[in-house]
Amino acid sequence: MKRLFLSVLTIVALFAAVTLNAQTGSIHRAPSASKDTRDTSDPALDPESKAHGVHWAKGVVRPAKPGGGGSPDMTSHGGEVMNNVVAQPIFWGTSWPSYTGDEITGMDTWYAGFGGSNYAATSNEYTGTNNTKVTSSVSSLAHIVDGSAASGGQRVAPILAEVCKVITNPVSNGYYAVYTDLPRGHAGYCAWHSYGTCGSNNTPVQIAFFWKLDGDAGCDPQASSGLGGHSQGLLAASNVSGHELSEARTDPRNGGWYDSSGAENGDKCAWTFGAGSLTFKNGSVWKIQGEWSNNAYDSATGYPNNKGQNGCLGGQ
Repeated sequence: MKRLFLSVLTIVALFAAVTLNAQTGSIHRAPSASKDTRDTSDPALDPESKAHGVHWAKGVVRPAKPGGGGSPDMTSHGGEVMNNVVAQPIFWGTSWPSYTGDEITGMDTWYAGFGGSNYAATSNEYTGTNNTKVTSSVSSLAHIVDGSAASGGQRVAPILAEVCKVITNPVSNGYYAVYTDLPRGHAGYCAWHSYGTCGSNNTPVQIAFFWKLDGDAGCDPQASSGLGGHSQGLLAASNVSGHELSEARTDPRNGGWYDSSGAENGDKCAWTFGAGSLTFKNGSVWKIQGEWSNNAYDSATGYPNNKGQNGCLGGQ
């Protein structure tokens, strides 16, 4: 998901470039409605530009954006894509140190199996600047647990600050996914991805935020009970993780791929599933939404999204 209409006060404020320091992290505001502005993720709370890839809960109508006519295909907006991604999950919240469920180990397994999978390959057609192309190469690092009290995902800065606090050696191709122990409550979204910089060298990082989705019908993929031996909460987290990681790879920070209404590849196929289950390279089994493929739509080889457009690939 992209941006909402900016209020007059916000537009005036944007004439002065501002750097927001979040502990060792920074979010840079340009003096226009810039792609670099990532201040909040909840449209009910703030009119400023949005985090990338807000994954709306089922039944929530995403805010409309002018445009959207013509072809449903995504186009490049002159920015980078990610290849050779290094992914690392972070579990933030007071309940994680004593947690005995399967979400922490399960998401380790998910990230370890994602790279090289058919599902990862659904995003591999997209090219960024300098002819850099998305690849299925996604390596994973061991999770980190931070037992301090987590912040909600209404703003990007606290999530970026958490990443910069716990990642001692960030890398520019890093994707750092923050799983909090906070329930979604009345928020209309399940997750989002964004970006910022960490450390004295201002290393670019890609980040993501996730509520804890146990028992959350609005963010549940409704997988077969016990699919892959996983709990409902883990299956919910894995589905929204597929959405966010796929979008981060194709639209990480400065004008990647999205359509004329601002929808990224995960948005365009959200809550549609091309297969009952998927098997990753390490043999783990999941139920994950499809991802949009221009090639599939143009050749009529994909399955339909919620608008009946046959451009989604399920990753079987």
